Amino acid sequence: MKLGEIAAAFGKGLFAGVAGTAAMTISSTLEAKLRGRGASTAPAQAAAKVLGVEPIDEEAMARFSNIVHWGYGTAWGGVRGLLTAAGLSGPASTAAHLGLLWGSEQVMLPALEVAPPLPEMGLKEASVDALHHFVYAVATGITYSLLDR
Repeated sequence: MKLGEIAAAFGKGLFAGVAGTAAMTISSTLEAKLRGRGASTAPAQAAAKVLGVEPIDEEAMARFSNIVHWGYGTAWGGVRGLLTAAGLSGPASTAAHLGLLWGSEQVMLPALEVAPPLPEMGLKEASVDALHHFVYAVATGITYSLLDR
């Protein structure tokens, strides 16, 4: 595969990642409202630790969290494109994408001490978290397939 084809796959993945992030946002927003909980701030807390960012108040933290959410989801879409460029396609690529995405979260967030490890999370919370990532990966995969026609 030529470098331009890899770049094109990555670019299509970025666009697909935006769509996946939108789907995950809808999924998690509905779930949070149904369960009466606030939005997750663990990804933003992790990014704040890594980048040395200290939002000055709750409003700033909410904005930062939104930026992290959309940036992270968009960037992971690029990974979806690279998986296709590497020879995976369709459901296999979507499954690998989900595994890499959710697996990295399960290592990174506990390592940064912003979320409990999976065994301590509890089955219900782990299932909800997995569901939202599944929604993201499937929406990203479908969008990528449409863009790659």
